[in-house]
Amino acid sequence: MGSKVIKNRGLQATIAANVKTRRLRLGLSQEEFAEICGYHRTYIGSIERAERNITISTLEALAAALKVDALELLRQDG
Repeated sequence: MGSKVIKNRGLQATIAANVKTRRLRLGLSQEEFAEICGYHRTYIGSIERAERNITISTLEALAAALKVDALELLRQDG
């Protein structure tokens, strides 16, 4: 029933995959997306490679730039 929220180490990878997939769907480069979010391109790249442990406020900023609810970035099938 519904989507599962992934726990522990898999959550970073889930967020990374969801951010990258949604950014690409919008046709945005990492640089363009970073500018919209207010972050540096290399930071966006490290998020998309699951190298960063992001804060809730960063999650919200990414979601807003992607025009989705932050919870969608946490869903395995997001």
